[in-house]
Amino acid sequence: MRYIIIGTGAVGGAIGGRLAQAGHEVVLVARGKQFAALSEGGLRLRVPEGELTYRLPVVDTPGALGTLRGDDVLVLAVKTQDAEATLETWGPVAVEGGGTAAERLPVLCAQNGVESRRLALRRFRHVYGVCVWLPSTFVEPGVVSAAGSPLTGMLHLGRHPHGTDDTARRIAADLETARFEAPVVADVARWQYAKLLGNLANALEAVSGPLASDESRALYARVRAEGEAVLDAAGIAWASEEEQAALRGDKITLVPLDGAPRGGGSSWQSLTRGTGTIEADYLNGEIVLLGRVHGVPTPLNELLQRLANAFARERRAAGSMPVAELTRLADDAVAFVQET
Repeated sequence: MRYIIIGTGAVGGAIGGRLAQAGHEVVLVARGKQFAALSEGGLRLRVPEGELTYRLPVVDTPGALGTLRGDDVLVLAVKTQDAEATLETWGPVAVEGGGTAAERLPVLCAQNGVESRRLALRRFRHVYGVCVWLPSTFVEPGVVSAAGSPLTGMLHLGRHPHGTDDTARRIAADLETARFEAPVVADVARWQYAKLLGNLANALEAVSGPLASDESRALYARVRAEGEAVLDAAGIAWASEEEQAALRGDKITLVPLDGAPRGGGSSWQSLTRGTGTIEADYLNGEIVLLGRVHGVPTPLNELLQRLANAFARERRAAGSMPVAELTRLADDAVAFVQET
């Protein structure tokens, strides 16, 4: 199998680099400064054993790759806000022997949130959800840091909307040669919704920095409780924190990496890179959407969604709002809902 890594940031770069290290065939798809850096200097993967450089084929469009192969696996690792355009671009690409990527090839949605798998299913026949638990950082073009040891990450995968198959098991076997644990599960959505609850902290980190104080952790607890209430109202199951901790155990321990400070998650990294966009609409915004559908107020997630988008749009510095100010805004948002 050949892995086409579409989006070579923190997640795509770590998966692609580790697969290449294990001897699997990998093609990287990137754009802009990342495409230039990967083309000129290769993928620099900073991991606990040191900095590794992989000079892999890099393209910026499907046309640069040509006809796809029947054993290709498309790994969608762009942010969800970029998924629709990416799927539209790759779906019609011809595959050797006839047909298109959308008709014949598996696409793995290795992203935060739960929306991209639904977007993919509108175009692709063979869609696989991936619950990504992969502590990694991408703030410098060409450089991805992944601090997990002895495993780099854990990637639950299964067919969307449900089930498993031989393709999933073959992909999982390849991932497990590349320092990942890759459980194949029929209920991958349950793990993705659990991850979604954790990712509700991403916007908080982006706006006010890592959850390093009692005040910031208390605010996240309120945001998460709002999310859990929404999922309960929607009848959506998720893996408990206890179940997740029991499965992970001590398989993934973060090791400090030279020259690779970890300031925050994916949303913090987007602001740090100044991309102008952020994934809050598909994290906190997913809770807001479900809350509106099921009649559950979500003032805290609405606030974080709005602030994160404003920070991205205005290219404000990551973590620049004091936690005390954010907490005051949160209290005001809750009070407003209670009064109306």
